Amino acid sequence: MLFVISAPSGAGKTTIIKELLKSMPELAFSVSATTRKRRENETDGKDYHFISVEEFSKKISNEEFAEYEEVHGNYYGTLKSEIEKFINGSKHLVFDVDVKGAISIKKLYPEAVLIFVDVPVDELMKRLKNRKTESDAEIEKRASRIMLEIGMKNKFDHIVDNSTNLDEAVRNTKVIIEKYNK
Repeated sequence: MLFVISAPSGAGKTTIIKELLKSMPELAFSVSATTRKRRENETDGKDYHFISVEEFSKKISNEEFAEYEEVHGNYYGTLKSEIEKFINGSKHLVFDVDVKGAISIKKLYPEAVLIFVDVPVDELMKRLKNRKTESDAEIEKRASRIMLEIGMKNKFDHIVDNSTNLDEAVRNTKVIIEKYNK
């Protein structure tokens, strides 16, 4: 199975995915490619495949992506090769992608299960400012995209609330995955 988890920046999707991967050995993480700079706590090949804009463009031309998007001035994408190596394997693949990427994956792989992590806009803004990984200008760019992403949540198979209780959001996401895992 393919489980695609999406949310606006700051909703906690990456944290939820990390918790799922710790407690569910049947899951594997789909490592996306990106042109953005690596953050201090990130590892190339584990968190993302960090590549140049030129290399990303070449992969677009060669139709190597299941989905890709320019977000906040950087490119992000899921390589088809990343998906294909798990399609007939023993593990289920979990994706951490933006909302448009999730919709694109669903078009190519209709069996994919889309899960949207929902958080109120005011809480998202507070979280973005508190994590201190982006400049004020980057936070403003992300803020302008939040309404677009929230407006697309009705296209998802499941919505998980992560406004107040991370442990509950992780549990609820795990229940969704286990439902398909039988």
